[in-house]
Amino acid sequence: MRTIWLDKTDPTIVWIIDQRQLPHKLVHKALRTLIDAATAIREMQVRGAPLIGATAAWGLYLGLCGQPADQNFKSWLDYCTGVLQQTRPTAVDLFNALRQSRERILAVAPDQRIAAARTAAEDFARDSAAQCRAIGEHGLPLIEAIALQKAADEPVHILTHCNAGRLACIDYGTATAPIYLAHERGIPVHVWVDETRPCNQGARLTAYELAQAGVPHTVIVDNLGGHLMQHAMVDLVFVGTDRTT
Repeated sequence: MRTIWLDKTDPTIVWIIDQRQLPHKLVHKALRTLIDAATAIREMQVRGAPLIGATAAWGLYLGLCGQPADQNFKSWLDYCTGVLQQTRPTAVDLFNALRQSRERILAVAPDQRIAAARTAAEDFARDSAAQCRAIGEHGLPLIEAIALQKAADEPVHILTHCNAGRLACIDYGTATAPIYLAHERGIPVHVWVDETRPCNQGARLTAYELAQAGVPHTVIVDNLGGHLMQHAMVDLVFVGTDRTT
């Protein structure tokens, strides 16, 4: 389940999943302009640091595709960058994606700028997916070690909070990546999904994507997590954080 992709026939259209509609409807939304991409970030049609970064990179690409003929290139590039930066001023991935894209764009001849922006966006998305896969490979041994201590048909019980999964990224997710890899490799897992008030990202998004992948899970109220731990019903906790102290 990819969360953002370029249209296969029209290279001026980028598609996203409008996450505000989940889990009741799966709505694919077309981004055709810089403002479409900025709106998608600001209104949380997309969310999660890696996906916001990818959307910003594609937004810059769409901005260059729509550059007015009478507009100075550098001024237009700065304008597009500013519009996207203002959507989420604290999102590090967004600023990194824009910086990387600008470096690539400014390093090529004028007739290669749009192609450079497209390549930069594709590379950011691919690299982000690879990083998530690597997180999964590093976290998988934690699940494997616990699975070895259990009966063959007894799952490893994992608690997660909010949504740090595929929908927040390009693929696999960050905190959920080890879970998906364990499931792919036949290790029995069961995920306790905090509903995550007040926006219910766990109940709406994490539960949805786990269901799509066929991973056994149970949605719980946020306050139940401590009770499950007290009764030894949680083997591992995987969560995503902006910072850890």
